[in-house]
Amino acid sequence: MVEFGIQLWQEDFDFNSLKEACLKIEETDFRSIWLYDHFYPMMSNGSYSILEAYVTLSALAALTKRVRLGVLVTCNSYRHPSLLAKMAASIDVISGGRLEFGIGAGWFQDEYVAYGIPFLKPSIRIGQLREGVQIVRKMWTEDRADFQGKYYQIRQAVCEPKPTQKPHPPIWIGGNGEKLTLKVAAQYANYSNFVSVSPEDCAHKLKVLKNHCRVVGRDFDDIKKSWHGLVCLGNDKEELRSLAQEMKAKSTSQDVKAMSFQKYLEKIILGTADKCIERIDEYINAGITYFILAFPGGETSITSAYEFCSKVIKSIA
Repeated sequence: MVEFGIQLWQEDFDFNSLKEACLKIEETDFRSIWLYDHFYPMMSNGSYSILEAYVTLSALAALTKRVRLGVLVTCNSYRHPSLLAKMAASIDVISGGRLEFGIGAGWFQDEYVAYGIPFLKPSIRIGQLREGVQIVRKMWTEDRADFQGKYYQIRQAVCEPKPTQKPHPPIWIGGNGEKLTLKVAAQYANYSNFVSVSPEDCAHKLKVLKNHCRVVGRDFDDIKKSWHGLVCLGNDKEELRSLAQEMKAKSTSQDVKAMSFQKYLEKIILGTADKCIERIDEYINAGITYFILAFPGGETSITSAYEFCSKVIKSIA
């Protein structure tokens, strides 16, 4: 079964428009709605008026009824894992068991520096991620949780009420790093989420993930595989390419800025409904079964999402 979710960038919405967008999406075939965990815009000319992800998600949890909710992905560095476990458990209870828990090691150095959070080297951030996920799981499943790690320690920590979902909400570990991040995913993820990679890269990374699973003694098939990226849907090829060029140029990611435009096109979904279906089939053939989609255009992205739902999702379903 192939499933679809949508990511809404907080910089594109005030709360009232975000609320209305979520209520509209809940009436579609999208299974999940995701915010992002950023304090600064992801587009260089974006607004700095950005709602904090978890506070906002708790409000959306009370306003929605069906759609599942998550943050893709939570930056492990921004909150102590014990606090994050408590916050996430509360949202799962408020939503009636609809939380999808996405987490990653963090990457956006500008935010770390601006907010006074140490930006440590990747191996340390991923080590902290590994310990953080263990703490969150312990607090969700144990009456009193103890953990003594290299980076974090908790002692007899109580997290009540526990999440509604049992044994705990699904854990999504996001990131493409083959040596470290995918090893953490092999150990702890219910979903391994690949960010803006081509179908060919997905197939390769899934082989790496499968090898990590073999090493740690995890059944590879127990982990669901997801893809998260940009979708540009339309009939005018040149207009779409111009939109994609604009999105690439505005990106705050140095990796995106550095890559060629052709390489960038390989990492997104772009074209008519038929072309999007063909592209999605390539990802499915690589092993992806869940797609988290971001549509450019702020509030107009909801129009694109409706069109995608009617022309693409219903055709695939």
